[in-house]
Amino acid sequence: MSGREDIASMRHDMPFGAQVLDNARVRFRLWAPGQENVTVVLADQAPTLPMEHRGDGWFETIGEVEAGARYAFALGSGERVPDPASRGQDDDVHGWSVVVDPAAYRWRNTAWRGRPWRETVLYELHIGTFTPEGTFAAAARRLDLLAEAGITAIELMPVSDFAGSRGWGYDGVLPFAPERAYGRPEELKALIDAAHDRDMTVFLDVVYNHFGPEGNYLHLYAPDFFVQDGATPWGTAIAFNRRPVRDFFISNALYWLREFRFDGLRFDAVDWIRDSNGTAYLKELAGAVRRRIAIDDPERHVHLVLEHDANDADLLERGDDARPLYYDAQWNDDWHHTAHALLTGETDGYYGDYADSPPAHLARAMASGYVYQGQTSRYRNGERRGKPSGHLPPEAFVNFLQNHDQIGNRALGERLRGLADSRAVDGLTAALLLSPQVPLLFMGEEWGSLTSFRYFCDFHDELADAVREGRRNEFKRFAQFSTPEARERIPDPNAEATFRDSALDWNERKIPDRADTLALVSELLSVRRRRILPLLAEMDAGASEVVEGPAGIVHVRWRTTRGGTLTILLNTTAQDAEAPGPLDGETLFSLRANIDAGRVEPWGLVCLVGEPA
Repeated sequence: MSGREDIASMRHDMPFGAQVLDNARVRFRLWAPGQENVTVVLADQAPTLPMEHRGDGWFETIGEVEAGARYAFALGSGERVPDPASRGQDDDVHGWSVVVDPAAYRWRNTAWRGRPWRETVLYELHIGTFTPEGTFAAAARRLDLLAEAGITAIELMPVSDFAGSRGWGYDGVLPFAPERAYGRPEELKALIDAAHDRDMTVFLDVVYNHFGPEGNYLHLYAPDFFVQDGATPWGTAIAFNRRPVRDFFISNALYWLREFRFDGLRFDAVDWIRDSNGTAYLKELAGAVRRRIAIDDPERHVHLVLEHDANDADLLERGDDARPLYYDAQWNDDWHHTAHALLTGETDGYYGDYADSPPAHLARAMASGYVYQGQTSRYRNGERRGKPSGHLPPEAFVNFLQNHDQIGNRALGERLRGLADSRAVDGLTAALLLSPQVPLLFMGEEWGSLTSFRYFCDFHDELADAVREGRRNEFKRFAQFSTPEARERIPDPNAEATFRDSALDWNERKIPDRADTLALVSELLSVRRRRILPLLAEMDAGASEVVEGPAGIVHVRWRTTRGGTLTILLNTTAQDAEAPGPLDGETLFSLRANIDAGRVEPWGLVCLVGEPA
């Protein structure tokens, strides 16, 4: 399907799963190289539909079936399994798949083409805990509050169907089916429509590096989907060297972008997406997406973002037209780890790599992206990490002080403002939101929420026991949890209370100091929108510098192609500090600073803009 006239009823034709052909016919396709015969079983009608073997492990049939019908695939052994490309489930991951007609939802905002990447202010949220109701529909009702604060984009943690009704989403097993606990597919589309009504883009976090431990039946009929002797930290490795596997995930990316009209995708932990040619599949995936979107509408903005622990700058390269060849940006863990070590003094785990001189590391991350651009990492036993990134534009990096990982992977899920001095957090929040990199806030961060966000799931029996004990054992090496008694305080991920305790408390916004934080964030985002955003279109890639000065003073300057400058100076020390030289230029924002005297208080900040010479 191509052409903007088709957008109101947009669908992505998939080589997998159940595809509605017309009002009374559906094509079913399954890749099952481990089976000799497969049958479609319908919950509410008989007889079954035998599938023809099309070669290379493919089975197909067309039947007189209507949208809404419940179905499953029956294997030669008699075992009944859900469709791995199910567009929706009737119950949970073990139950009936549902024939969904994507054309049944009529999009309102057919003229929507997205927003340029540089305009993005990301807001990561978990549908199940963002509102008391924990649904797509309830999330849509909160969008006005985000827009008023200056948020321009929401990023949903994974919504693909996972076992049970509570989970972060990274243990999904049906990548095409929105989690039923959050609502029906059309309710997810309505949330996206509502965001577009408010000129907000919508991103989705997708997981292509593993499947969850419960509800994945692919091994029964497609063992070739996996690397039999390979593993990731979360389960069996996926065989990206096989064409049907590669196409499965390319189709998934296009499905979310085309059929649901997401404006971008964030790809989880892609350093665990491996094939025999290194990053070849990641480049193939990006290329396939960009070609298809260009065919649909060459003026549409679609953005692709990575999480990549190896800091592979090659995936962020720009072409001669300054557009991304592959991916728009990467989550910059280096920026976060440096800022966290600076704020809390923590040196456990990977924070130890940033503890020697956090202010200098922060300045490097602000000026040139990664901190680790090929240096050896003590945390990684002396291995070299990263590639040079200083030549990339600032918008190639997504910076953040908090996200789901950095809060939820703490034993008790504490928020940053419960760990560090609020003045210090304010100063780094200003640096985050005024820097030219793309900023990300985690839900509730805009008002300084102290509500914990904990790791939670909904497993049972032996799997629940293994997850609970594994979670607690992770923290043995921390002094705070060195004894069995102390580890008993770590919340059970499977307990419903752990999930409930992670739900945002919107009443926090009424507390005076939280209201002050919200006002600060709103002011910062207003300055970013009015004064800094126009500069970003002129930001000169690679033309940034760290201005040398006293220890503890972070002083970074970025130049535009017209010769203008954007400067941020942050005092991370416990004493008043004199600015290293005159604070030239127009002051866009200051926090605890005397500009005329050239003095900045502890955790004070000054942001200035200089006109072209």
